[in-house]
Amino acid sequence: MTSSLRDKAIACKDAAAAIAGLDTKAKRNLLSAMANALAADEDLVLEANAKDMEAARANGTSDAMLDRLRLDASRVAGIVAAIREVAILPDPVGITTRRETRPNGIVVERVRIPLGVIAMIYEARPNVTADAAALCLMAGNAVILRGGSDAMHSNIAIATALRRALKIIGIPEAALTLIDDPSRETMVELLQLTDVVDLAIPRGGEGLIRFVAEHARVPVIKHYKGVCHLYVDRDADPELALALLIDGKTSRPGVCNALETLLVHRDMASSFLPRAIARLRELNVEVRGDEATRATVAGVSPASDDDYAAEFLDLIIAVRVVGSLDEAIAHIRRYGSDHTEVIATRDLAGAETFIRAIRSAVVMVNASSRFSDGGELGLGTEIGISTTRLHAYGPMGAESLTVERFVVRGDGQVRHPRSD
Repeated sequence: MTSSLRDKAIACKDAAAAIAGLDTKAKRNLLSAMANALAADEDLVLEANAKDMEAARANGTSDAMLDRLRLDASRVAGIVAAIREVAILPDPVGITTRRETRPNGIVVERVRIPLGVIAMIYEARPNVTADAAALCLMAGNAVILRGGSDAMHSNIAIATALRRALKIIGIPEAALTLIDDPSRETMVELLQLTDVVDLAIPRGGEGLIRFVAEHARVPVIKHYKGVCHLYVDRDADPELALALLIDGKTSRPGVCNALETLLVHRDMASSFLPRAIARLRELNVEVRGDEATRATVAGVSPASDDDYAAEFLDLIIAVRVVGSLDEAIAHIRRYGSDHTEVIATRDLAGAETFIRAIRSAVVMVNASSRFSDGGELGLGTEIGISTTRLHAYGPMGAESLTVERFVVRGDGQVRHPRSD
């Protein structure tokens, strides 16, 4: 293990104590300073991002992936705004979630505390550098950031601005540590620091998630792929369903909450599919469908089992006609990734059946899958969307980066009092 990596990680762990000791006002001031520093460095961040974009284009990166990597003035402003929003959210640290008095008089409380040191491992999303830093620090944690090589210039520029804010406030800069070595060997070393790292959170493609899960000795919360479905029920409002489809598939196809599969009740197929597929084609979406879909609309390519299990992250969608709500649920259970599922329906009972039957982290009724996002759901921003059923499930904000511990208050109670 390289001494430099371990030394950086230990320095981060030492700094975690300083972060954990900050009160709410101090953390809000820190995040405000981070937002100001990033806004001041906008030009430097955009220059760095331009280098990453140039290299990505030269490497033949897809348009959808380029969109994930690209920053502009509007997106930098959005990142700054997200930090400010996290700063004004309720502080989860120190919150007592439950209190009860036992028959012997002891008072048992459950109180939220920081996790400690969080290792964030991610690809091609420079905004994650700022989002993860803001959320971890607001929750009283220190953070080790390991981004991918494709966004390295952008990540360094963002982290440099944020660390400058820590220094100004008087917080150890090691509380926000960026690993600038993108090699897999360094990642493995980080994932095996069981005496330093309390939790690892991978955020990226399926290959990255599997690699982290296979090599980590520290606890891991997986933010696995988003095979998100829209099911159009037999009595759905066709205009509403079409709007959900187009927004979910085409607004940003390269993100994890984009739709990948469209399921349509057979009673809706003849009226809905021709319009829907025509509109998708106008927006350059490649459509792959089952036999019933291809019988309804000419020119649709055949869909395979692999297509129904795929996270395309591109302007491609798989379509299937189903005979019932139960058949749609069975399809989602077989091919879904426990991320986000949507039903378009006017049948409230059917909607409740869908909600109860689908175990995904987020379930939408007559709303776009694109709302499966921490910022949209009131978390300020998110460190990712957990598809692992541990202490956090779904979009993870600051509260998800804390854990509950027991605090017991008494006045001298002993479990086995002496009889003499």
